[in-house]
Amino acid sequence: MKGIILAGGAGSRLYPTSAIYSKQLTIIYDKPMIYYPLSVLMLASIKEILIISNSETLPFYKKLFQNGNDIGLKIEYALQNKPRGLADAFIVGKKFIGSDDVTMILGDNIFYGNLNFVRDAVQNNIGATVFGYHVENPKSFGVVEFDDESNVVSIEEKPDNPKSNYAVVGLYVYNNEIVEIAENLKPSARGELEITDVNKEYLKRNKLYVKLFGRGVAWLDTGTPRTLLDASSFFGALEDRQGLKVACIEEVAYMMNCINRKQFKELIGKIPNSSYKEYLENIYNDRTLYQEYQK
Repeated sequence: MKGIILAGGAGSRLYPTSAIYSKQLTIIYDKPMIYYPLSVLMLASIKEILIISNSETLPFYKKLFQNGNDIGLKIEYALQNKPRGLADAFIVGKKFIGSDDVTMILGDNIFYGNLNFVRDAVQNNIGATVFGYHVENPKSFGVVEFDDESNVVSIEEKPDNPKSNYAVVGLYVYNNEIVEIAENLKPSARGELEITDVNKEYLKRNKLYVKLFGRGVAWLDTGTPRTLLDASSFFGALEDRQGLKVACIEEVAYMMNCINRKQFKELIGKIPNSSYKEYLENIYNDRTLYQEYQK
């Protein structure tokens, strides 16, 4: 299984910040937003990852992550010179995907909680798996209807009469049929290749399944200045209370055994003196925390 982070888009609702750089580089409390979706892929045991963005932003991602080796990953980069829809990511990433299956996460989607069910979905996917999150106003989202066995019955984009209260979040698991499906899509009325049309094609093939986020999992919106502030406040309060960071990719790499203890120490040594470095040093010295995680 390979992973794609789609980190392009104009981010117009975050103007004027988005006039300078991609919104996925804006700070959520103490780290760039893109750390959050990257950590989700890492927690799903995905180690080969493609970051797709525009020409202005790709150099920042390359500076931030390089080839990913320091955290036990193989990170590649691809250019999407203009937004052409979410499904275009699979055309841009065709060579990267090769003969493998692929999980795509949107670079502005933030999830928090026990995400073991995501790893299970990735490991057991046999067609396409989407994830449903209970929302109060489903009219604003793509909505999935499903039966008692998690088989999808219908999927609609911003319906006037939603058939459920479960919104489809920006995380998708597909088998290798995705490339062929994406390449044969027709642009929608707004001229884009829609991810909903991808999912509808899997539904026609009886290969679309849904996994639901439980009540203990949060899906945070980061599309406006206000929701960015809310997300930062949420993670700030959480980290200050627990003394543990969320989406700290160096820690995740260590806990997921992407890197060993020696490599973790060497990685810490490359980080400038900061509270972030001090935190990682504490993680390195706390063997109990590592042992608990391995259970």
